[in-house]
Amino acid sequence: MDGSDPVLLDGDAWKAYFRDFKRSAFRLEVHQTYTMPGEAETFRDFLAGAERPDGFNATWHRTIRDHAAAGRTMTRAKIVRRPLTPYSRYLFSWGIPGNVAAGEDYRIVDMTDRPDLGLPEQDFWLFDESTVVHLNYRADGTQINRELIQDPDLSVYLAWRDLALESAVPFSAHRT
Repeated sequence: MDGSDPVLLDGDAWKAYFRDFKRSAFRLEVHQTYTMPGEAETFRDFLAGAERPDGFNATWHRTIRDHAAAGRTMTRAKIVRRPLTPYSRYLFSWGIPGNVAAGEDYRIVDMTDRPDLGLPEQDFWLFDESTVVHLNYRADGTQINRELIQDPDLSVYLAWRDLALESAVPFSAHRT
């Protein structure tokens, strides 16, 4: 491989990043809508006014709790713009509170009344400040793929992480 061929991650190869990181996992979330097949039913239920089901996202919450118990951090910075999209309202009501309760440091960067901060329009995970995975999406929020970035300029990703976190408020302090 000459470095120009993308390394796409799926299945266990993708899950291994969440299982095996040693210190930290950070995600920048830039899209306002994600169209995730695994969430279609619960998203419809949310829009219909249903109550959040017991055990919602329990597997992911166990992952967060296990990492937190081992001293590893999971942090996200979610960019939002008001009015919130239906999907963002779903995250704020059904998704994020459980993640925070499980131990994830989830922060909100409200860009509604702000000038451009210089953050990318690219979702990514940064594992252990050394491994970068881009999450690529179509305009409608459907994920195209997950791409391991080979030889990333880590200083750029670390600067984006730091800028996002400096510009964010904890989820618990955000007012919609």
